[in-house]
Amino acid sequence: MLNILVLCTGNSARSILGEALIGALGAGRVAAHSAGSHPKGQPHPEALARLRAEGIAAEGFRSKSWDEFSGDDAPRLDIVITVCDSAAGETCPYWAGAPVTVHWGLPDPAGAQDEPRAFAEAFAALKSRVEAMLALPLEDMTPAERKTALSRIHTETA
Repeated sequence: MLNILVLCTGNSARSILGEALIGALGAGRVAAHSAGSHPKGQPHPEALARLRAEGIAAEGFRSKSWDEFSGDDAPRLDIVITVCDSAAGETCPYWAGAPVTVHWGLPDPAGAQDEPRAFAEAFAALKSRVEAMLALPLEDMTPAERKTALSRIHTETA
């Protein structure tokens, strides 16, 4: 089973949506995780509301540091996806497994003038990308092939 980590600075909105979508759509095939460089401490209420509105369980998510995924006792990561420009530009910790890292930047829906609409748009964009990712034969691809294919998904769905 592949381990996929979705990163955003605060780990409260976009990365939580990404973790939920990957977990729901890739159940049994991939393990989904999310984290942030400076976690907010809890998921954004609108992110959880959007998951419920889309029929995805919203329980059990928490805002956590990316430090949980570094070091010897961390899960071996296969893919790391950054969803905010800040996290993409930061120096990441050492990830066990030398994962493929790609950037799927999205506007931050938290604090938007119309948060429900912004969260719906972020969810839709992530869902499209996650579906495209899960349509790939990820298990049979080399790391270089994964990186190329996952980067293409961002370019084609931006």
